[in-house]
Amino acid sequence: MVVALALGAALMYGLSDFLGGLVSRRASVWGVAVITQCTAAVLIAIAAIVLPGRPETADWLWGALAGVGIGTGTGFLYRGLASGRMGIVAPLSAVGAALLPVLVGLVTGERPPLLTWIGIAAAVPAIWLVSSTAGSDTPAGGRFGEGVVDGLLAGLGFGLMFSALAQVPEQAGLGPLAVAEVTSVPAVGVLAWALGHNWLPRERLAGWGAVVGALAAGASVLFLFASQTGLLTVAAVITSLYPVFTILLATTILRERIHGPQAVGLVLAGVAVSLIALG
Repeated sequence: MVVALALGAALMYGLSDFLGGLVSRRASVWGVAVITQCTAAVLIAIAAIVLPGRPETADWLWGALAGVGIGTGTGFLYRGLASGRMGIVAPLSAVGAALLPVLVGLVTGERPPLLTWIGIAAAVPAIWLVSSTAGSDTPAGGRFGEGVVDGLLAGLGFGLMFSALAQVPEQAGLGPLAVAEVTSVPAVGVLAWALGHNWLPRERLAGWGAVVGALAAGASVLFLFASQTGLLTVAAVITSLYPVFTILLATTILRERIHGPQAVGLVLAGVAVSLIALG
């Protein structure tokens, strides 16, 4: 069940990234990000009211910490997108989002079976390869190191989100996740301001961020359920394979070509999911 839920989360994150990427080509990425997070916050808050749980104080705090992670990850990911260094930022952020929860899982006592470990070992390079782009996308005058920093910080943010949400028990319901999404909105705004960008949505196309937010909200709910059903190490690694779905959508709909490393990554991703499921 954990693999199915995590794959569902990866699919919805992949869909949201694909649509968000399309919209961000014609609208401010920060405006899209703010609308995305606001929509996710509203939808999950409604779901939390309809399906109430019994959260404790610690659960609310974990939710708030997850929100800081969402805002940080989104902020630095979009900075990399805006500066044209996604070929560096995306792989680092996706791998970081997978590895930090694995470390947290080990520290908290998770011990996956050997077959699962082999699957995880295959998933990490798969995430990197699928997220990579052909050639260097560092713009003229840009610095490779800046892309590395953006990617590492984005990965740290998303990894923090996964790790914090995994601490929320099933009986807590969706309230802590709603807190996470609400917290992410000012976190994105503050980061945009600190990095010198205007975060207010101005273009009409930015309104498509609402659809992106609905998809991201569904993905977050599925990940939360996955982490409550099985091991964090498994849920986070499978969910972090979301670039697979983004690439497949770009290939199918936009007719983009899959270059060699991405093809290898797609095969590795399939092997990884199979091994983890068998484990």
